[in-house]
Amino acid sequence: MEKITNIEGTFTLHNGVKMPYLGLGTYQSDNDQEVVDAVKYAVEVGYRHIDTASIYKNEEGVGKGIRESGAERKELFVVSKVWNGDQGYDSTLKSYDDSLKRLGLDYLDLFLIHWPVAGKYIDTWRAMERLYHEKRIRAIGVSNFMQHHLEDLMEVSEVVPMVNQMEFHPYVVQQDLIDFCNKNTIQYEAWSPFMQGKIFGLRELQDLAEKYGKSIAQITLRWNLQKGVVTIPKSSKKERIESNAAIFDFELSNEDIAHLDSLDRGERIGPNPDNFDF
Repeated sequence: MEKITNIEGTFTLHNGVKMPYLGLGTYQSDNDQEVVDAVKYAVEVGYRHIDTASIYKNEEGVGKGIRESGAERKELFVVSKVWNGDQGYDSTLKSYDDSLKRLGLDYLDLFLIHWPVAGKYIDTWRAMERLYHEKRIRAIGVSNFMQHHLEDLMEVSEVVPMVNQMEFHPYVVQQDLIDFCNKNTIQYEAWSPFMQGKIFGLRELQDLAEKYGKSIAQITLRWNLQKGVVTIPKSSKKERIESNAAIFDFELSNEDIAHLDSLDRGERIGPNPDNFDF
């Protein structure tokens, strides 16, 4: 596994593109000054990876934050996703163009299929492969794909997804899926690493926070990275964005990583990818 060094550190995708392993999530950040400021704070602190999606309805604000941050475009790794209602070949191509327009960018570093919409995600993937082959996106991937979805896709695809962004936290580890992704050089990525706030009430995390003299958030994010999982904690507060990045001056023991893994109980905060209807 690649070394975890600092906030600018990366994991390398199977096409050679380097993806920063710590990013800013923007789910539920309003498309106003809140998300503009969050992006600017994150860039100021050193984050180089910003994650959004068309369904978040904040791509304009994210784009504004990027422009106002003063960072060079090539320094940043910007991600968006095609929503379920836009899936299909032609509509995915349009969705990509629409996302770029809202963001005010001329390319994305990573574009993801947001959910595996039955009967549509194969055509969606073909459109994404086209965008990738035309060098309009640096990397393409999926989100919320279980192993059988990935196998289905890989049977007919030219390009293996570079990333699978999944709900990932101590109550939903899905180690078999992580192993499958690792075996197929698909980079695993976490969404909702804090269980939408529920993690802060877990006794086991409180104990580890005391042991290492770190916050529960910092313990959780460090666990993500040590498992080789890219993580994108969402926050709009400057001090939280800063403290979420203060995870490079300590290391969890193998025993503590195994302990956190052992909390897995398949208890989701979000929808089950095999059973969603939106």
